[in-house]
Amino acid sequence: MIYLQLFLSFMKIGLFSFGGGYAMIPLIQKEIESHGWLSASQFVDIIAIAEMTPGPIAVNSATFVGYKAAGIVGGLIATIGVATPSLVLILIVSRYFFKFQDHPVNKMIFYGIRPVIVGLIFSAAVFVAQTAFLKESTVLNLSYMLENFLYIINFKGVLIFAISLICLVKFKINPILMIVISGILGLLITI
Repeated sequence: MIYLQLFLSFMKIGLFSFGGGYAMIPLIQKEIESHGWLSASQFVDIIAIAEMTPGPIAVNSATFVGYKAAGIVGGLIATIGVATPSLVLILIVSRYFFKFQDHPVNKMIFYGIRPVIVGLIFSAAVFVAQTAFLKESTVLNLSYMLENFLYIINFKGVLIFAISLICLVKFKINPILMIVISGILGLLITI
């Protein structure tokens, strides 16, 4: 039964995700929460691992979630589930896209989809930021957060974020090197 749930959940994610892997993160998160496959912190760890490993984040996330939920077979089934809609859709769309790419209706559809993609990516960033910048037991209630600001902030995570952001934007450090440096910083800060 879990194999069918994995396949259908990731097929739904693959079918309704526009904008790439980052836009899929909120959908994957919702499916994981509804089935109780992983905790929020485990999911953020999987996103980090999916980012560091070669391949699309959606496929990597599906593989890791499926593996965590149901072993190797679960990983394979979740991966097939997330890839199947894309394969079918690209085979259908590729036949007609270039013929109709300049059609006004097509342009209007993509005009409407782009802001949603930004919203989905921003939602994923907020979710990841919550787990990186807030302590695990934090209640996500605005008044509680404002009253207990100094007690709920994970200042070590904020420090690593600030250092990473400065190194990436100002000094143009290679992102792969920054991931390695941030991992080392995390190790040194938490010892």
